[in-house]
Amino acid sequence: MRIATLYWSVFFLAMLSSCGVAKYIPEGEQLYTGAELEITTEDKENVNEKTLGVIQDRLQEMIRPEANSKFLGMRVGLWAHYKGTQEKPGFINRFMNKKFGQEPVYFSQVDPSKTEELLLNRLENNGFFYATSSSETTGKGKFLGMAYVVDVSRPYLLNELKLEGDTLSIQKEMAAILKDTKLVEGTRFELQAFKDERTRINDELKLKGYYNFNADYLIFEADTNNYDDRKFDLFLRLKSGVPNQAVVPYSINEIHVYPNYSVEENTKEQDTTVVENIDFIQDVVTFRPDLLEKYILIKEGQRYSSEESRFTSNRLSSIGNYRYVNLRYDEVDSVGMDDEGKLDANIYLSPLKKRSVRAELQGLSKSNNFIGPSILLTYRNRNLFKGGETMNISASFGYETQIAGGDRTGLSTYDIGLSGDLIFPRVIFPSQIQDRFRYSVPKTKISLGVQSINRIGLYRLNNVSTSYGYYWNANRFVYHEINPISLSVVSLSDVTPDFQQILDDNPFLAKSFEQQFIAGLNYTFNYNQLGDDFRTHKIFTGFSLDMAGNLIGAFDGKSTVEEPNKIFGMEYAQYVRGDLDFRYHFKLGEDEILATRVFGGVGVPYGNSISLPYIKQYSAGGPNSVRAFRIRSLGPGSYRPDSINNQSYFEQTGDIRLEGNIEYRFPLVPYLKGALFVDAGNVWLMNENEALPGGQFTGSWFSELGVGAGVGLRIDIEFFVIRFDFASPLRKPWLPEGERWQKEFKPFDRDWRRENFIFNFAIGYPF
Repeated sequence: MRIATLYWSVFFLAMLSSCGVAKYIPEGEQLYTGAELEITTEDKENVNEKTLGVIQDRLQEMIRPEANSKFLGMRVGLWAHYKGTQEKPGFINRFMNKKFGQEPVYFSQVDPSKTEELLLNRLENNGFFYATSSSETTGKGKFLGMAYVVDVSRPYLLNELKLEGDTLSIQKEMAAILKDTKLVEGTRFELQAFKDERTRINDELKLKGYYNFNADYLIFEADTNNYDDRKFDLFLRLKSGVPNQAVVPYSINEIHVYPNYSVEENTKEQDTTVVENIDFIQDVVTFRPDLLEKYILIKEGQRYSSEESRFTSNRLSSIGNYRYVNLRYDEVDSVGMDDEGKLDANIYLSPLKKRSVRAELQGLSKSNNFIGPSILLTYRNRNLFKGGETMNISASFGYETQIAGGDRTGLSTYDIGLSGDLIFPRVIFPSQIQDRFRYSVPKTKISLGVQSINRIGLYRLNNVSTSYGYYWNANRFVYHEINPISLSVVSLSDVTPDFQQILDDNPFLAKSFEQQFIAGLNYTFNYNQLGDDFRTHKIFTGFSLDMAGNLIGAFDGKSTVEEPNKIFGMEYAQYVRGDLDFRYHFKLGEDEILATRVFGGVGVPYGNSISLPYIKQYSAGGPNSVRAFRIRSLGPGSYRPDSINNQSYFEQTGDIRLEGNIEYRFPLVPYLKGALFVDAGNVWLMNENEALPGGQFTGSWFSELGVGAGVGLRIDIEFFVIRFDFASPLRKPWLPEGERWQKEFKPFDRDWRRENFIFNFAIGYPF
């Protein structure tokens, strides 16, 4: 905690120092503070607030230059630049300037007349002709800015879109495509919309065989001569001089596949195998042609399609055996205006190395605040049976210890594991179903693993697991994974007297450790847009379903907790567990994001089970949950142990978890970002547990939410993120009702900080 306090002291001293940048501004210069933009109109009937908002965003992009960034009113990056470029700056100032410094932006770099010209030009491109603009200087002394005002009137609106020419087959195709155009009557004149429509038409034509067509061959012309009320007609036609090969469709002539392509070996004598009219050319059989053919969607004689070509490349790449997948088309002969062109398709596949061994020394940071080193050894064999199969064998050894655990001490772990996966890049199923998947072919995965977790001074947990299932991407955003067979055998051994006392005090916890056999199925669905940086609104929706003991129970008959059924001499768990994770990111600026998440998870034990198996239970608190509470220090419900220690670490779990988070992320200086956040959530039990009073889920669950808020720092260097979060509880659900909201904040009181100032360290963003 002293280190964290020292860190914050240095950070805030640096920010306070950044306020005094005025003394560094050269004589005769003023620092540019940015520009304000106001859009006015007297035509409220035709120019509504929504339109003004859209135009505001588009005009804002034209205002240059951008002023130096600020954080809490302070120019930290500018201060770092000035300090680092002074005479004899010293090592620290040079380092700060290199990593975080920003070149100063002076008012002398501003050209108001040029900016006004750009604003008016952008307005004309969006249909607002005859607009006017003005500007004036704002600020005083060493700090000056600009204020721009533009006045707009009614924009030009589309009356009719017409396609010129209908003699060529491509023009008939274009006429059909235009039936779905967004350029309808009443659409505002907008150059970007015209460009988007050209691109859409080009994409549609590429799906219909027009291999050589290009969007630049299309031209829009607007005509306002027939109207006096700011309307226009729009004409679409082909440009003059378009080459013949651009306006005729193409079909596939021959398909050649090179499964073992290498630039150095392309002169070798090679054999050809023909499967479904596809030539597979290779010197030795490295990949079985009858299996590889299933991934190729393009067929001899069919029209060229950009989508079929893209999907074929995706499917071949998803096999996982090839470093490069290159699909090239060669035109067979020149074509006339009324001919149909022919294309030869050549697919070049460059394999990865067949066998590899990899050793990794890892530094792990887990959501339960355990960190430590780990050694991972992996052997990989690709194309095992000449059908793209991959076998992975991994061995791991790690040591972990819990940090930031408050009074929980001695929680350290040795983790030893051995696992093997066999992945088939196709569906292993009694009937042929993989032809139904176009974007990518599902993979079949068979897994077997053993793991031994030794909680030092408490117990050893041994786990043997196996699964059989499928996973695939339905499209760029949607991912599915289903394991119809998922088996796990868990055994508890080397129990110390201290941990045995914990189990004796909580029969529910003891029962969750006793249930040794878990058999069932699980399914995962993800819809993820978060990787698209260009989107203003991004969502992620994740759903998972985990069921155990259902099929066994159907054949085994009715069972109860008092008289549980067994299989292979072991009690088996029976439960249904479902999770829903929804995230919404709103992009406020270039690097500003408002990120939100709602999570709900419910596990329903039945039959043999009175609670979920321990490894399936939920917990709250920690770096990826409600960050103002230490890991597993929240819940279940309003329960609060007499003391926070190793025993409470195992007790404070539940069958239900509800959580909501909101976080504002913003840039400070390059590679360093800040965050302000609020978290709320808790876990509850499905059934009443006398050892955990107040832990059962009831109608008053809303009053039992733990709430916290805090600030964070993120070192974001693109390929990974190091995260520091500092938070404090606002609402403690274990306190008596009416006293749960925090009323006193004593950041300078050591005892208060010990209980209420929580530090979290993690890798990656929480959501």
